[in-house]
Amino acid sequence: MSQNSIIHSVIFSLKYENGSAEEQRFLEDGKAILSSIPTVKDFRVLRQVSPKNTYDFGFSMVFANEADYEAYNVHPLHVDFVANRWQKEVTQFLEIDYNEL
Repeated sequence: MSQNSIIHSVIFSLKYENGSAEEQRFLEDGKAILSSIPTVKDFRVLRQVSPKNTYDFGFSMVFANEADYEAYNVHPLHVDFVANRWQKEVTQFLEIDYNEL
């Protein structure tokens, strides 16, 4: 990974019961849809385990550079996922973007 690379992470909670089919479907759909965007690398679905916050899951991905990250942000699959799934099913989230030093 280069210094221009961006690690994009979002931690979040869903409105569904823990372990429910709806929860699993959201996580699976998120991975399938978002990882299919060409500029997304190393997509991961993560379960948050720290008792220090109230979030449940994380999506993490890597972009080679700012242009790839911006292409992801405006990609129709990402825009549609945010509008039709994320905004309706996520109850709280925190987004963090990193560059390696």
